[in-house]
Amino acid sequence: MALTKQELIGSLQNEIRILMHLTTKIDRAQLDYRPTAKQRSTIELLRYLSIMGPNLVPAIKTGTFDGAAWGASVAAADAKDFDAILADIAKQADMYATEVGAMSEADLAGEIEMFGNKGSRGFWFVNLVLAGHAAYRTQLFCYLKACGRDELNTFNLWQGIDGQMQ
Repeated sequence: MALTKQELIGSLQNEIRILMHLTTKIDRAQLDYRPTAKQRSTIELLRYLSIMGPNLVPAIKTGTFDGAAWGASVAAADAKDFDAILADIAKQADMYATEVGAMSEADLAGEIEMFGNKGSRGFWFVNLVLAGHAAYRTQLFCYLKACGRDELNTFNLWQGIDGQMQ
């Protein structure tokens, strides 16, 4: 694998850290903001992020996506408020350390088929979970900017810190 197991865990945990930083910039009055009628609202996006990783990790580990478990997770997330969703997202840093940490390098190199495509488990972790976090946190950042958070910049999006552009 191009990344070591520890690098993968660190990258996943960093995504959660950056996402949690961005959530501190959300105005609770704008949780229902959606760019267009058919796009997720801010709270819906966060609900998705609260279940994406926790459902994809067991799918990657076993090589089997459990649609029923995904549906149950969606229903449970839909019933949660903003604070409960944030708590669920925050737990993911430890979950990634535990779940990925328990896998051997051979497990990560093992090939599985998901969604009609084959690849190593490491490939799926990078291309589904890690890339998913980067993509959806960028979407959240764009929502924040659209809601008037003009002070946010590249530091917020990529470093998860407040900082001035030079």
